[in-house]
Amino acid sequence: MTSELGEQRHSRAADAELITDPILKAEAEAQNGLRQYDLGLQIIHEAIDRGPAYKLRLSKILALQREALNGISSYAGNFRPASVAIEGSKHEPPGAHLVPELVEGLCDYINENWDKTALHLAAYAMWRLNWIHPFSDGNGRTSRILSYIILCARVGAVLPGVPTIPDQIVDNRKPYFDALDAADDAWAEGRLDISKMESLLESLLARQLTSAFAQAGGRVDPTAGQPEPSSGTN
Repeated sequence: MTSELGEQRHSRAADAELITDPILKAEAEAQNGLRQYDLGLQIIHEAIDRGPAYKLRLSKILALQREALNGISSYAGNFRPASVAIEGSKHEPPGAHLVPELVEGLCDYINENWDKTALHLAAYAMWRLNWIHPFSDGNGRTSRILSYIILCARVGAVLPGVPTIPDQIVDNRKPYFDALDAADDAWAEGRLDISKMESLLESLLARQLTSAFAQAGGRVDPTAGQPEPSSGTN
């Protein structure tokens, strides 16, 4: 990972932590990350199988956060019980009493706007869950996997290539934070504008898919990072 300490944001209820040793906690977070990703794949396949009948539910978001914090926090799988501050951000999340309704509203937006592009829906989920900040910890991890689930489900396939969009964000968080801040500023002015997040996801998706193209033997222009036309030879 290439993230610097200055490019991280934290919101955590210290009294909820079950593991205080930093090494043991890092190991648990790594294992939980794998389990959260596996659950994400399961949800993607479920959405693809059900097609247009599939609906995003609050319970799925809680389940994803539970996997991220299982054995680490006593609040795993539950909304935060109190207000929370985000270190490194000027955004003040809404009160805890508003969280369940706001997350339901997030689900409603996704379900009612399924005809919009996959990038738009994924960008909305990424920003909105971070804006609500419904958990004491694990908000970023959960928003990133949720966004990726929605992207894949809307496209109708588990997208090939590595690193995946969530991993790319973790490796370089600044553009992600900048996109969140831009959407927050617009919302504070009464506007929904997630164009910067859409553009970010578009570029990360291109990188992920280009890697799959290269792994399949396709030729990629190293100066542009884009696939070159095939010569037609085998």
